[in-house]
Amino acid sequence: MRLRVLFFSAILVCSAAVRMTAQDKKGGDEVIKIDTQLVDVPVVVTDRAGKPVLDLKRTNFIIYEDGKKQEVSDFSSTTAPFEVALLLDTSGSTRGDLQLIQRAAQDFIASLRPGDRVSIVSFTTERTEKRAVAGVEILTGLTDDRKTLKDAIDAVKTSNGTPYYDGLLDVAGKVFHDPPRDEFRGRRALVALTDGVDSTSASEFQEAKEDLQNGGITSYFIKVDTRPFFEENLLGDCEVATRFSQAQIRRYYRLFSNSSKMEKAGGFCQLGDFERLDVSKKLYELADTEMNELAKTSGGKVFPVGDLNEARNAFRSVANEIGTKYSVGYYPSNDKHDGTFRKITVELKGVAPGSLIRARDGYTAPTN
Repeated sequence: MRLRVLFFSAILVCSAAVRMTAQDKKGGDEVIKIDTQLVDVPVVVTDRAGKPVLDLKRTNFIIYEDGKKQEVSDFSSTTAPFEVALLLDTSGSTRGDLQLIQRAAQDFIASLRPGDRVSIVSFTTERTEKRAVAGVEILTGLTDDRKTLKDAIDAVKTSNGTPYYDGLLDVAGKVFHDPPRDEFRGRRALVALTDGVDSTSASEFQEAKEDLQNGGITSYFIKVDTRPFFEENLLGDCEVATRFSQAQIRRYYRLFSNSSKMEKAGGFCQLGDFERLDVSKKLYELADTEMNELAKTSGGKVFPVGDLNEARNAFRSVANEIGTKYSVGYYPSNDKHDGTFRKITVELKGVAPGSLIRARDGYTAPTN
């Protein structure tokens, strides 16, 4: 079983334990340890026209947890640096466009600011004695060395499958494994170029979602529409048709056909044309739902693109948004470690009417 991100590595950043001493009856020192946890909330503020509102101060923000006002204890302006995990999906219909993906990724790196650190993550094909399987590859850890990042992007390979959920877990558990340095606290993001349709992961979406949320990672998706390409060769002779993986077929029956009387197929060739189209439709709808859910709950955004030619502009939009994020932190007045979900609401004061906020919507309290 995968290890969880240690102690909510970003959203709940464990601060240094406070130690106090008190005299006991025998005159000795009794050590009392008090653990406090800072909750970081990345925030984007836009005006009525959708343009970012810059130069706001700590005093412009009011935070509520479960309806109770909290004291803002930490604040970072839009000029503070960011840490970004760039996940590049080079499976399926994108295999023939590898150079286009690499150019778009290079443009994204060039659009970031000095001091921003990036990790490059992609899918690859791992070959064993018996078969070739899709895997996740972290090509470089977090760095602001642009040459290292360029070399990593140039080393991106294609994959014969899409371990998308496994990739999300590796972002949370490996790229962002260690607690952030002070300048990056509350300022970590996932930027994924993908269609979001998993085919080979050993894990599931809920596990990845939990780790990303507990890590306080803002999720951005450049959603590539691969469905027309995928369904173009989906029907007809099963020996030459585009196939679903066994994992996808099992996911379809588990999530969408429990109440159906249809007989469950054991493999792709047992699926009729009608059911193949329904499987495809449901899996792409699931991917859309999951991406939107991760983006909304983390304060991120989904940027749909019709094809990879549009990805470069979408990457620039993501880079621009990252450069306009604030980070607001507070120590929750509810210090219970009960594993409950805590709803976060952020309000503004002293700004023009019509200004809008996009921020994460909550977190799950620790249980230890």
